[in-house]
Amino acid sequence: MGLNVYLSGEIHTDWRERIISGAQGLDVTFSGPVTDHAASDDCGVAILGGEDKKFWHDRKGALVNSIRTRKGIEDADVVVVRFGTEYKQWNAAFDAGFAAALGKSMIILQPEQHDHALKEVNAAAQAVAREPEEVVEILRYVLTGSLPS
Repeated sequence: MGLNVYLSGEIHTDWRERIISGAQGLDVTFSGPVTDHAASDDCGVAILGGEDKKFWHDRKGALVNSIRTRKGIEDADVVVVRFGTEYKQWNAAFDAGFAAALGKSMIILQPEQHDHALKEVNAAAQAVAREPEEVVEILRYVLTGSLPS
């Protein structure tokens, strides 16, 4: 059995790389959003033309990015959603809601300080992890039945 895992959430730390590296040897295929912040923000206007108002600039980018996000979450067996400490990740909360609405298994990756703010998101998840390595151990267990040594 293999897993398709979508990695959603903040783009400012190395959490994705830690999960992908730790999962080497497991039958896991990873996908996620475009993590180049400038490219993600500007894709709509770069492809479809400029906008005078920032609202429409952002909207074009969000709509173009949503094609990738929807496909990734719809195809995923597991959606990992990371909430970091530095920025508010409204898009991550939206991704978690979309995944929950589709009945996807979710692992939320967040620091303890967000427990109260994310209580509804956490209640929809199958696990809440604090570190990327815990996510890897969940994936390992799901795929192999092996507990950490």
